[in-house]
Amino acid sequence: MANDLTTIHPELRIVWKNFPKLSFNRWNVRLFQWLTKLQPKQKAPANLQVEDIYIQSQADQHRIRLRVYKPKPMTTPAPVLAWMHGGGFIIGAPEQNDRYIFDLASELGIVVVSIDYRLAPQNPFSIPLDDCYAALQWIHAHPQLLGIDPQRIAIGGASAGGGLAATLAQMAHDRGEVPVVFQLLIYPMLDDRTALRTDIPHAELMTWDQKSNRFGWECYLHQAAGLEVAPPYAVAARRKDLMGLPPTWIGVGTLDLFYDEDLAYAQKLNEAGIECEVRVIPGAFHGFDAFDDDLPIIRDFRKSQMLALKKHLFA
Repeated sequence: MANDLTTIHPELRIVWKNFPKLSFNRWNVRLFQWLTKLQPKQKAPANLQVEDIYIQSQADQHRIRLRVYKPKPMTTPAPVLAWMHGGGFIIGAPEQNDRYIFDLASELGIVVVSIDYRLAPQNPFSIPLDDCYAALQWIHAHPQLLGIDPQRIAIGGASAGGGLAATLAQMAHDRGEVPVVFQLLIYPMLDDRTALRTDIPHAELMTWDQKSNRFGWECYLHQAAGLEVAPPYAVAARRKDLMGLPPTWIGVGTLDLFYDEDLAYAQKLNEAGIECEVRVIPGAFHGFDAFDDDLPIIRDFRKSQMLALKKHLFA
């Protein structure tokens, strides 16, 4: 079965063959964190200004790096997207999404602020989320510096970044300090209880497998995955009351480990009266859109995100 590609979307089979197959664990995580830091920055297109800004964290002396992407020239205040990269809470950096964010900022004319939040296991919950909330507050408090409209703030992320975005939306709603008008969740990592499941089909197809999933959650939570109680705001799917959250877009493939938990969260949002658009990609695995932007299936996936952002940021 592991060599059977018939369940994978035809356009993605060549991507799958070249996709790295590995699991993360306590023996290799520091190596991959180090390799992430070596990732080169992409050259920005001529119509964008990209710069790194450092802000102060709230609880300690850490300086949080924000990678800011701004269209140029800017004549009127633009909407802004606060973005969180993926990496299972344990690896990753803003630069990994450079090309994707170039497209968002260029095509939509929005400002994007990608947050270099601290990573587990060295920095478990609530440090990464606290970094993201500090960044969200800073964005809202500096509209003139960024050239943004502070009433048109969206948040988004992919994988673990999508999970952080979902919990950030919950925190922002409860604290009432920063208005968030939309959340963009790309195959988000929402539920630590998935790490305990043994009934998920096509496990051999997952680029982010159950071993990595359990390791990532346990590094982040600083406790075993799937315990009866998780700290508030640590696991988006654990929240019972989703009323009042912003409109949402969720995209996920049918071969993604997070497929069931993402659809379950979308259903809970809808039941709470929250507009939630769901984009399901048949035969797509986790992270399928990270390699070949020219594939029609990936272009369509990105177009759906663009349309959702345009709808909610330019209404």
